[in-house]
Amino acid sequence: MFDIKFLREHPDVVKDNIKKKGKKDRLKIVDEIIATDIKWRGLKGEVDNIRASRNKISKEIADAKKAGKDTKKLLKEAGQIPSKIENLEKEMYELQEELSQMLTKIPNIMHKDVPIGKDDSQNVEIEVIGKPKKFDFEIKSHAQIAESLGVADFDASAKTSGNGFYYLQGDLALLNQALIRFALDKLVQKGFTYVETPLMIRGDVIKKVTDLNDMKNQIYKIDEEDLYLIGTSEHSMIGRYIDTILLDKQLPMKYCSYSMCFRKEIGSHGIDEKGLYRSHQFNKVEMVVICKPTESMKFFEELKKTTVEIFKELGVPIRVLGICSGDLGDLKHIQVDIEAWSPRKQAYFEVGSCSNLTDAQARKLKIRVDSGSGEKYVPHTLNNTAIATSRAMVAILENYQQKDGTVKVPEVLVPYMHGKKVIGKAK
Repeated sequence: MFDIKFLREHPDVVKDNIKKKGKKDRLKIVDEIIATDIKWRGLKGEVDNIRASRNKISKEIADAKKAGKDTKKLLKEAGQIPSKIENLEKEMYELQEELSQMLTKIPNIMHKDVPIGKDDSQNVEIEVIGKPKKFDFEIKSHAQIAESLGVADFDASAKTSGNGFYYLQGDLALLNQALIRFALDKLVQKGFTYVETPLMIRGDVIKKVTDLNDMKNQIYKIDEEDLYLIGTSEHSMIGRYIDTILLDKQLPMKYCSYSMCFRKEIGSHGIDEKGLYRSHQFNKVEMVVICKPTESMKFFEELKKTTVEIFKELGVPIRVLGICSGDLGDLKHIQVDIEAWSPRKQAYFEVGSCSNLTDAQARKLKIRVDSGSGEKYVPHTLNNTAIATSRAMVAILENYQQKDGTVKVPEVLVPYMHGKKVIGKAK
């Protein structure tokens, strides 16, 4: 949620930010917010004045009684005050609700390094790490490799659950677990606290940790219950602190979590291919940071570098992509995606995303920090995909495939695979 104080003081900055994001239809909302806010503050002034007059009348009544004077007129006037305050506060509450709804439509102020562009076609390549391997044999897709080795079953999962699901078995299932343990070991060594979270959270939480688009296109709702399946453990990790006042000395808070994740994947991409790339259920290791506002960009760099480090150690060619203004979510201040190379498609594909949300998400969740000096402030929150194992397995199967159809195990994962160095045909 956007900070109304900033909007009051810098409406032109807010409008310019909206224009850069290509959302000119929202410019009028800024003026509507300003007009509604003026009305709300006017009512608040009236309430404050009435309360002050109530205190004055109360004193006059007390003084009149002591002097033996008639207090009927004063008592009548005092008796009308509660209903006046109640009516004004009701109107104030309604205006506050209107303001809250409008403020959710104002996108977060972007960082100066966010590239300006209309959509994902204008995202900017920032860095390329690793060189794609040259193959002297016909390159197979990850799905072809997995099926030929008998370590994945996409047909049976389509019958039991529908498209967008899969069965893993044998060495590929072990590889999935190896990736999880490898990533968690690295994060714990870097000072992240490991957390296991609920896989379902309530509606009032999910509405505050994500935007309405994701609610509609990504999140599964449990029928007849106020519960939603998480699309990422970030939702439950940060949602844990809804309506919470933290202590300044607790920051920074660095968490990591492994969970299964569930997504509808409705929209332009859809479930449009067989395999592991885009699915309704997958495994992910996520990172979340809650920190002081002055430190959020430092942690943004740390989170980004951690994912880059993970894929460098896996030996998978990757690139870092700067997300442009037109492709940036409303809650986000800045975002980069990590993309891995697909030899089969001769193109990069997304394997992770790192975002700084500054105070937008914390403000929606009403997370505050007690500074210790009598004041409270809103912290900044960040999240990052350490590894989504399904996407990582796509990258490993394709980049480590061998001429005989087997797949070499990345050296760093061998200890997590019980010493196994090659994924061969399942017995």
